[in-house]
Amino acid sequence: MTQHAVARLAQLDDHRPLRVQAGSEELILIRQGDQVHAYQGNCPHAGAPLDEGVVCGGLLVCPWHKAAFAVDEGAVCEPPALADLRRYRAWVKGDEVWVDDQPLPATEPPRHSDARCFVVVGAGAAGSAAVATLLAHGFAGRLVWVDQERHPAYDRTALSKFVIAGQMPPDQVPALLEADALRQGQLERKYGKVRTLNSHKRQLTLADGQQFDYDACLLATGGKALRPDIPGVDLPGVFTLRSREDAAQLLDAAEPGQPLVIVGDGFIGLEAASALRKYGAQVQVVTRHEVPLARQLGERIGRSIRELHERKGVTFHGPTEVERIEGQDRVEAVLLANGERLQTPLVLLGTGVKPATAFVQGVPLGEDHSLRVDAEMRAADGLWAAGDIATFPLSGQPVRIEHWRLAQQHGVIAAANMLGEQRRYADVPFFWTYQHGRTYEVLGHARDWDRIEFVGEPEKGDFIALQCMDERVEAVIAKGYSDAMATLSQCMKRPLSLEEALALIG
Repeated sequence: MTQHAVARLAQLDDHRPLRVQAGSEELILIRQGDQVHAYQGNCPHAGAPLDEGVVCGGLLVCPWHKAAFAVDEGAVCEPPALADLRRYRAWVKGDEVWVDDQPLPATEPPRHSDARCFVVVGAGAAGSAAVATLLAHGFAGRLVWVDQERHPAYDRTALSKFVIAGQMPPDQVPALLEADALRQGQLERKYGKVRTLNSHKRQLTLADGQQFDYDACLLATGGKALRPDIPGVDLPGVFTLRSREDAAQLLDAAEPGQPLVIVGDGFIGLEAASALRKYGAQVQVVTRHEVPLARQLGERIGRSIRELHERKGVTFHGPTEVERIEGQDRVEAVLLANGERLQTPLVLLGTGVKPATAFVQGVPLGEDHSLRVDAEMRAADGLWAAGDIATFPLSGQPVRIEHWRLAQQHGVIAAANMLGEQRRYADVPFFWTYQHGRTYEVLGHARDWDRIEFVGEPEKGDFIALQCMDERVEAVIAKGYSDAMATLSQCMKRPLSLEEALALIG
């Protein structure tokens, strides 16, 4: 281990990390008064440069996906990162900052003998975050992790953004948990489908007959891709996109230069349109709406996104619906309700998902098949639910939100409460979408708004848009403005006025 003088104390800013080199290690320095902390230079989630992050309220917020870490110890506080930052010894000598070039040893949580059995069903965003939290908190009982994918716990957001663009092989989608993390505790990974969960007996039965009696169970089964009830929807050549296998099959079938029809203009449909256009397909999108995403983002932003797609060669058909999918042995064409007939050998359904909860017994399901949970993500005694399947209270109103990072937040909270804590959801929903090389970010969840205040112009480049009800900010949409979005991700945990938000944006 070697010691290095890497900066002068006066170079450090209380609100922005400084990137330095210590031997072969790239580190960031964060100043708190006269104290300096040193951590790894890039986010453990997706490698974002943390020197471009913002320090706010004792947290370092990642510039890309808004993971947050405690400034004083590097502990992960908010996903999508699921691991703490590596720490390096740092000290001040005179006016110079010195660091070691080897990380401090990670502290292992104490593991006391525990006779309980916890079960986590599902290995997507919520299930992986829950397992990471249970292991990090030192749970030493039996932990059974069930999923129906053979190679679970991967970053599903890459499928529609990069995999079907041909930019990332399906088997190289990043894992959500490091192999070392999975070797802690008594973790048993089970490949299988759940046949029944009896909440009264606290018993889970798999399709192959295996049974588990549990003390606490988290359901994180996510959504099942919807296939609308239209003639021809089961023909070969009609795809959904939910798993690595789905992405691999779609790529095998797609050919550059070939026509391809996407049904649906939501975020997944439009991300897929962008990715498949990058791959070289002739992409046509069937939409029910004149302006895509207007309900979520407002007409002006939705229109600018549609125009971006059209400039990149995507063709939109609508407002209309698919009347039927035609073909003998496989897809040949899509007939629309407006009379258009689109010749194509491939159809991708971006028509939404429904909660995968058919196996649940003893707990009433909502009309949308979701599980109603309280703010601690509890659905019944000994049973928690997280992610796409959970209807949870947000600002006093029950909502179900299909966001990847939100599912992780749910998973972390549920796991902590399985261990006996009383954590509640008091965070800010966040998601991002990547289309034709542009990243759009959304903070908050606006059910309604009566105005949108713009800084910058979505038609021309970077912008930030504040969706407001009266003078209160309900949600923020941005392209660019990384510092402001990182700061707002923390400030919106309390009611925020338009005037305050505009002052933060500067």
